[in-house]
Amino acid sequence: MIAGMNFPFLASDSSIFYGLTVLFMMRLYSGVTCPYSHRCRIVLFEKGMDFEVIDVDQMHRTEDVSASNPYSKVPVLVERDLTLYEANIINEYIDERFPHPQLMPPDPVMRGRARLFLHRFEQELYSQLNLIEQGAKTPDKARAVIRDNLTQLSQILSRQKFLLGDEFSMLDVAIAPLLWRLEHYGIQMGKEAAPMMKYAERLFSRQGFIDALTPSERAMRK
Repeated sequence: MIAGMNFPFLASDSSIFYGLTVLFMMRLYSGVTCPYSHRCRIVLFEKGMDFEVIDVDQMHRTEDVSASNPYSKVPVLVERDLTLYEANIINEYIDERFPHPQLMPPDPVMRGRARLFLHRFEQELYSQLNLIEQGAKTPDKARAVIRDNLTQLSQILSRQKFLLGDEFSMLDVAIAPLLWRLEHYGIQMGKEAAPMMKYAERLFSRQGFIDALTPSERAMRK
């Protein structure tokens, strides 16, 4: 809806009336402590666009989420007749729909590499975080895997500002919620990971990251 103007005479599915385009705001169903939802919130705030975030209790999900996602998980993005789930899919859609600032590389080769990195983050980092959250029998092993993988990535960050170079990208979006939660999940990083931890502070100082935090997420760090 256009700010300050109401059009009750328009049907809910109308998009144009006498040449006037009516804007349909994106809605993001988001878990207040969900790292995947956190990623999507970061992208939305980085884009500086109009959207609505609907907080979802992850222990008692709403009927809207269950009806929109066959896996009954957040995040879920709804824009008019389009419904998307899975953080990486949602974020790529937002990036293509609103390309400024662009978060995925414009070059097809670099974009392919970025997608491969995103996949590896899921397999090698977030899968371990899920084990910790789910009360795995060997949480220390999962913590060690995350620590070792982040330490390897530190080598890249000793030479450049962000994971893909000098520009903030979707890779930085993807890893930021994990870095924010290290202390919360008892993951201790060694001295060799100093470049990673300095990089984390750069991410945390971005206005888009700060605005995307929920009160529950702010409480994760002392």
